[in-house]
Amino acid sequence: MNIGIVGCGNISETYFECQKIFNNFKIVACADINNEAAFNAASKYNVKALSVDEILENNEIDLIINLTIPAAHKEIITKSLLNGKHCFSEKPLAMNFEEGLEIQKLADEKGLYVGCAPDTFLGAAGQRARKLIEDNKIGKIVLGTFNLMSHGMEHWHPNPDFFFKPGAGPVFDVGVYYITQLVNLIGSVKQINAISGTATNERTITSQPRYGDKIKVETPTTLMGSLEFQNNAKVQFFCTWDVWKNNHSTIELYGLDGSMIVPDPNFFSGDLLISQKDSDWETINNDNMLLGIPNKSDGEGNKKANYRGIGLSEMIDSISNKRKARCSLELSLHVLEIMDGIIKSAEENKSYLLTTTPNQPEILTEEEIKDLKI
Repeated sequence: MNIGIVGCGNISETYFECQKIFNNFKIVACADINNEAAFNAASKYNVKALSVDEILENNEIDLIINLTIPAAHKEIITKSLLNGKHCFSEKPLAMNFEEGLEIQKLADEKGLYVGCAPDTFLGAAGQRARKLIEDNKIGKIVLGTFNLMSHGMEHWHPNPDFFFKPGAGPVFDVGVYYITQLVNLIGSVKQINAISGTATNERTITSQPRYGDKIKVETPTTLMGSLEFQNNAKVQFFCTWDVWKNNHSTIELYGLDGSMIVPDPNFFSGDLLISQKDSDWETINNDNMLLGIPNKSDGEGNKKANYRGIGLSEMIDSISNKRKARCSLELSLHVLEIMDGIIKSAEENKSYLLTTTPNQPEILTEEEIKDLKI
């Protein structure tokens, strides 16, 4: 399948590189509102540099990868669909749930696929944890926690402004990985209760090239509360960019017969910890799974599994075989409603009841992955 990329920022390199891993697509063109960024990417990866309108209207392109800022996600997805193209977008699907519903309506009308990151839940850790839960290794999940705690993005990202605008913040930008993983592991959410806060109304950039510049904070930087799932499991969450250090696990799940610690859902692998009733913790390493094999350096000399693009590749396979994709519009719309519901619950100081109830995505088998990899 021929693909065009819209948005040639930092994340675009990941998608250009992933075509070396997966076998069912080819990136043929790229575009950006910054012409220089598009030409630089085109030159590096030997593809055509087009304007945004040109790439959306190009009849040789079947699918658009949308890597624009969150505020532009709905616009680019909509234009892709109106031009008869499938679309796979970076997260979040849109700025709010209402925009997501409009995307769903148009995609249904056009009979086209829309998929959305994150796809890390398809990695070795997420799929192994899901299989263990389905095999009843810790019994029915009744409780859980997830903790996303750091001090934000302004100390490393070259242009971090958008992280602190509506449609971003810790829940929309990073919490999406945790929430998607939890829906993969437990199922859909039915009710949310949340509170929010902002430690400071201004942030100072300490990365280059804009060291010392000030950023206005326009969205909450701390959100806390609980998610109640359709199976009645309750998960407490703490999402913040106002903490320098902490010692919390990322995701812990508690079943009737044991407990599980799931590694950081930003990544495709990592060790699972599992304990049955009052037994000691058992470490389960996932490096031997196809999407757990360390294949990329993290910049500090450590090898990690990075298979971003599996969601895109699996969606393309789903299009070819006329079945629902794992990173489906239904899943991403539900995750969007959860994130939007967290914000609304905190703003309105009341429970938010969800309206979407997708099924859990199917487990992605090693055999299926083998068919997609080069």
